[in-house]
Amino acid sequence: MPSSPARGEWGALTALLVMTAAWGSTFFVIHDLLTRLPVTDMLALRFAMATVALLLFTGRRLRLTRTTIRSGVVLGLLYGVAQVLQTVGLAHTAASVSGFLTGLYVVATPLLAAVLLRARVPPTTWLATGLATVGLGVLSLHGFSLGYGELLTIASALVYAAHILVMGRLSAPGEALGLSVVQVATITLVCTVAACWPGSGSGAGLQLPTSGQDWLIVAYLGVVAGALTMVLQTWAQARVEPARAAVVMAMEPVWAAAFAVAFGGERLTTRMVTGGVAILTAMYLVELAPHRRRGRPPAADEEIPAPRGQESSP
Repeated sequence: MPSSPARGEWGALTALLVMTAAWGSTFFVIHDLLTRLPVTDMLALRFAMATVALLLFTGRRLRLTRTTIRSGVVLGLLYGVAQVLQTVGLAHTAASVSGFLTGLYVVATPLLAAVLLRARVPPTTWLATGLATVGLGVLSLHGFSLGYGELLTIASALVYAAHILVMGRLSAPGEALGLSVVQVATITLVCTVAACWPGSGSGAGLQLPTSGQDWLIVAYLGVVAGALTMVLQTWAQARVEPARAAVVMAMEPVWAAAFAVAFGGERLTTRMVTGGVAILTAMYLVELAPHRRRGRPPAADEEIPAPRGQESSP
């Protein structure tokens, strides 16, 4: 039945776009918060709130198997380590450079798929990956030199790519909630250890927000940009190949620029438009254009190995 996969792919595309919109909104929301709260402390609180929100939402519906727990811990460790590497790197490099280098997971994901999984990545995906990278550069870069902070940020991009790739292999339809709960709980543990680590910048243990507004910001980061986005990504990646998902996830800086213009008082620039168009074109190539050829079944060598739980799907 060809209509069912099509609906699943469109639903996954929509989920990834909503997720990137939530991620993009955090750049605007978090702008002043980090002047009052250490980054690692904010991350620990954010994902702790995300864990509580998911547990309250799932309630008695939560069903965890050994496979789900094992997969969630692996994914949570990858994502947590990537968050810490990115955060430490950000302290030693410009935010714009950090944004671009972190976005290199768009390139790293198909590269890791080809090298580690021996997956054949379609030429269209490589073209879309290149376009998305150019768009990221146009949106973010104003020149940079390679130093300690940049190297840490590149390392975080590689770990993010590994997370996307492993998510595509381990996520399965029907397991989004359970897998998300274990992931977010593991991320909370990693970020809490980083926040309490000597020399992390917190000084005396975990520092809490001191105003109601800051608590609301952390709650938004945890519930919307933490719990909700984790469920959306886990659900979507059970239905979309990792390299294609990475290209769609490159929409994050486009959303960030849109929120900055709409709510942050920034002026729309040629760089924003050019970078955004490049990323949108990449997304069209890898996600939308194939639906125009739906009548032709894909060749066997055009797909990255399917996510777990879909190996026998038609």
